[in-house]
Amino acid sequence: MGSTSPCVDSVRHIPLYYDSSDSYNSALKLILTLRPEWSKTTDTIEFVKFTDGITNTLLQALNRIPGLSEAQVEEDSILLRAYGRGTDVLIDREKETSSHSLLARHGLAPTLYARFENGLLYKFLRGSVCSPEHLRRPEVWRGVAQRLGQWHATLPISNISQVSAVPAPDTVQNRCASVEATDSLTPGKPIPNLWTTMQKWILALPTSTSTETSRRDVLQRELEWLIQQLLDTPGIGGSEPFVFAHCDLLSGNVIIEPSPSSASASRRSSASEVSEEEGPVESVSFIDYEYTTPAPAAFDIANHFAEWGGFDCDFSVLPTRSVRRAFLREYLRSYNLHSSRAYKEAELDELFSQVDRFRGVPGFYWGIWALIQAKISLIDFDYANYAEIRLGEYWAWKHEYTGERKAKGSKLPLREERWAQE
Repeated sequence: MGSTSPCVDSVRHIPLYYDSSDSYNSALKLILTLRPEWSKTTDTIEFVKFTDGITNTLLQALNRIPGLSEAQVEEDSILLRAYGRGTDVLIDREKETSSHSLLARHGLAPTLYARFENGLLYKFLRGSVCSPEHLRRPEVWRGVAQRLGQWHATLPISNISQVSAVPAPDTVQNRCASVEATDSLTPGKPIPNLWTTMQKWILALPTSTSTETSRRDVLQRELEWLIQQLLDTPGIGGSEPFVFAHCDLLSGNVIIEPSPSSASASRRSSASEVSEEEGPVESVSFIDYEYTTPAPAAFDIANHFAEWGGFDCDFSVLPTRSVRRAFLREYLRSYNLHSSRAYKEAELDELFSQVDRFRGVPGFYWGIWALIQAKISLIDFDYANYAEIRLGEYWAWKHEYTGERKAKGSKLPLREERWAQE
């Protein structure tokens, strides 16, 4: 993005840092700057640390003023999210803030209170954080499908992108020449987007050894090939090819809203009417918008399906063909409801095929991401091994996509075997 978004400018900025080595005091300073009235009762302020993510620090600030119920304390609580070390290499923080502001205006994100030097302060969203097991429950995945359909149908990508007018270069070498050249990957398409994001990540990969340089070159060639195969994938019903995609719908970013409540019921009513014959539906919300970007809907959906296996990458629990089809039917009903379109079964067939083609891209995306995290992160997580597992997903898909696995007579990998199950 060439300049600061008006959405970013309108968000209060607090010129302070969160310091993990002095967590309580630095967090308290931030909270008291936002809520100076809390300074009268600092002895009742409590911080709860969440550990579901593997990149950021997430704290809930509560003020347990005597006489308030637990629900009242939670309602007035604040979330503090401090960015992980070096993650600006991976994430456009201005775009994240623009995304959060836009989502909040559409009632799809909690109120964003302020930015600080290395993070955000926003309203706490009551509910239960999902686990990978939750994602596999029909009442939850139906809720996810409905909410994702609403996202893709209603959120304008113009707030987080501009249209590239840069002509495409002739060679991969030209593309690697500079970060600025990444926009030329997808001429005429909104930028940044899924593909330009991966290009920037590849350019950020370490190249201090010949092995690292060789791997980066391989990944660059694979990105080039992927773009040739998938860039022109049409949108739903021939609509624009990119939607406002979350791009990180892992279990920890899906919140099951409290029930019953009037607020939940009002948000639930329009979408849940779509699937009463299918069974109960949980009302869910999505959090953490670091990776939101224009992308094909098929990528956002395929990426979510990959997260059914969690960080352990348990391929044996990924959705089968029949479950994926049921999810996509729920998604399309919601998408069409929120875009005032008529549901067409042919669109289900086409989207099912698109998600099938995109199933290897999440492994490529997060594999590159993890290679960078392995070099910059201080978090106790085996990013290097995670990178190999995720890139392995990509290679397994490619060998199936090109027919190479069948030609060699190799055994079908577990992930591909599960994906093919009815």
